[in-house]
Amino acid sequence: MCASSPTSSPIDRLSGILERFRVQAQFHHSGALCGLNHFDACDGHGYLHVLRRGRLEVSHPDTREAPRSMRFDEPALLLYPRPFTHRFHNPPVEGADFTCARLNFDGGPYNPLARALPSLIALPLARVSGLELALELLFDETHRIRCGQRLLVDRIFEIVVIQLMRWLLDHPLEAGVRPGFITGLSDPRLARALVAMHDAPGEHWPVGRMAERAGMSRTAFANTFREVVGQTPADYLNDWRIALAQNKLREGRPIKVLAETLGYANPSALSRAFSAKVGMSPREWLAQASLGSDK
Repeated sequence: MCASSPTSSPIDRLSGILERFRVQAQFHHSGALCGLNHFDACDGHGYLHVLRRGRLEVSHPDTREAPRSMRFDEPALLLYPRPFTHRFHNPPVEGADFTCARLNFDGGPYNPLARALPSLIALPLARVSGLELALELLFDETHRIRCGQRLLVDRIFEIVVIQLMRWLLDHPLEAGVRPGFITGLSDPRLARALVAMHDAPGEHWPVGRMAERAGMSRTAFANTFREVVGQTPADYLNDWRIALAQNKLREGRPIKVLAETLGYANPSALSRAFSAKVGMSPREWLAQASLGSDK
C-alpha cells in the first residue's frame, strides 16, 4: 500500500528501492518434504518457503537471531532474506506440502533491504492480506509442468516478495522489524522525506529541506527521525549513498561518475565517506567483494 496523508497524494514507498536493489527468485521445490531437510547458510541464498498444508517444525541451530525451534500447523510463509541455516523436521511419511524459492538480493550482504529485515519473518498466510491471488497462481503453476513454468514461477515468487514488503511497511512491529528505513517508511510523514532522498540521492538534502518534505518542523522531524529510524537524517542519507555506491561499483561504474551522481564534491570526498563507513577504500572493497562473489 502507498503512504498518503489528508493533504497530499499517495506516494510509492517501494519502487525506488527495488529498482536499484532488485530481488531475484529461483524456483527451488514444490510438493511434499518428508523427514529432515537442511538449508545451509553456506549455500549463499535467502529463501522463501510457503507451507501450503501439513505440519512443520523448523529449527535454527547455534543462533540467537531466531527462535531455536518453531512449529506450524496451518498454512504459513517463512522468509529468510539472507543466508541463514535452518532445518525442516517434517513427518517421515506424509510430510508437508511446500512451495519454495531461493532468493538473491542484489548486492548480497550490502543490500539495504535485506539488511533492514530480521533474519526470519514467519507468518500464517491468513494474517498477510493481499497475497491471495498471487499464491493461487503460484500453486496452480507449480502443480504441474507446463511450457515456461520455471520462468513464470520465478516471477510469481518475486511478486509475492514485493507484496510481502508492502504488508511489512504497514505492519513492521508485527513482523519484528527493528528500527531502520522500513520503520521510517511506515511513518507517513517520514516516508515522504525518505522517498525523496531515495529518488534523488545526489541532490542537496539539509535537514530543513527533509523536514519540509515531511511537513514537519525541523526539530520535530530530526527528533522523530532519530526515534523511528534509529539514526540521524544525515547519517541515513550517507548510508543510502554508500549503499548505492557499492551497488554501482559492482556494476563497473567509475568512482568519478558516482561522485557526481551521488552528491559528492569530487571522487576524493566520496572515497573518504566510503572509507569512513565501510572501513576500506572503494578499490579495496571492490576487490574483496569480487573475490567473495567468485567463491
